[in-house]
Amino acid sequence: MKILIVDDEPDVVKLIRMTFEVQEPGWEALVARDGEEALAVFEKEQPDLVLLDIMMPEMSGFDVLKELRRFSDVPVIVLTAKGSEIDRVMGLNLGADDYITKPFGHWELVARVKAVLRRAQGIPLSHELPFTSGAVHIDFERRQVSVDGQPVSLTGTEYRLLYHLVRNAGRVLTHETLLAQVWGREYTDEIDYLKVYISRLRNKLEKDPRNPEYIMTEYGVGYWFSKA
Repeated sequence: MKILIVDDEPDVVKLIRMTFEVQEPGWEALVARDGEEALAVFEKEQPDLVLLDIMMPEMSGFDVLKELRRFSDVPVIVLTAKGSEIDRVMGLNLGADDYITKPFGHWELVARVKAVLRRAQGIPLSHELPFTSGAVHIDFERRQVSVDGQPVSLTGTEYRLLYHLVRNAGRVLTHETLLAQVWGREYTDEIDYLKVYISRLRNKLEKDPRNPEYIMTEYGVGYWFSKA
């Protein structure tokens, strides 16, 4: 397992590397101290996950994330001292998979990395019958999603969220239920995560994301997927 640490603070890098050495000695920690170096290391090493600091000189973490998402769905956890909601949502909207505010604990860091890696693997292939609702078609055995016959590329987390919605088509799933099923029980208060990923799915599946046909909102409660 290769983890790329992108941070210009030597003490933070040292702390993360020591944490991995003690708790997960089988992980290989790669290091980049600025955005340009991060992209170069990523291209060469193809890490399994990126821990990405936001506040860096010249090329910010947000800029690095934008560039990564042009060609890769690698899991990214944003590390930053900025804990405001707007920064958290911005990171998620740009494609981050999780968000940890500095300072963070050793156990929290490793637990979040493991959770993101699990989600990135997606839902195991199953023998369920394909699902169709309007223009949306899902082949569970091949883990393929299409709209009007055109394939749609989803990240592991996006697919997990869609999977649970369509498995319960016509039934409202609460925010807490979806967060626990897709992200884990420790994420049941992270409503921002759910809002951002629902928006991302709508942008990929709906003709008009502002007036959805498939992923419907039950205000104050949760979401549901319309039946065929």
